[in-house]
Amino acid sequence: MSSGKGQSAGPRWTQTWLGGARAAGADLGRPGERFGFPRSGRGAIAGYGRRLVALFVDWGLSMLVASLLARAFDWSSAQRSLWTLVIFGIQAWLLIALAGTTLGKRLCGLRVVRLDGRPVGLAWALARTLLLLVVVPALLWDRDYRGMHDRASNTAVVNL
Repeated sequence: MSSGKGQSAGPRWTQTWLGGARAAGADLGRPGERFGFPRSGRGAIAGYGRRLVALFVDWGLSMLVASLLARAFDWSSAQRSLWTLVIFGIQAWLLIALAGTTLGKRLCGLRVVRLDGRPVGLAWALARTLLLLVVVPALLWDRDYRGMHDRASNTAVVNL
């Protein structure tokens, strides 16, 4: 460890691997740059915060619908939980396919777009939703803030 001017207190090897590729000097560009998305504003790659809020809104609405159905049909808590997941999947699939956004994404000013500019469509939205329901692919992000579910469906989440 060095205490000279301009040098940090930690060992050099931790500064590289703990800081990621950018700390090692890699020029990764900004999120969305390689696909031609703007730096900020409408059409720019959306950040994590609003995406997470949109997910919670969509999940909360699915829980609400499942709870109402559980009361009407006298479901157990396990059935209600399963139906929450089913309702979440159906609304995500259909709303992304037909409108490019879910209720939560719309409230947060987000939209799902295909990288080639075409509508997402039923097939790609289904693939994206099925991977989203598995959860793990959505947690693995690339430098463009795209989860594996977005990469598999050739989509990105952008600002409205």
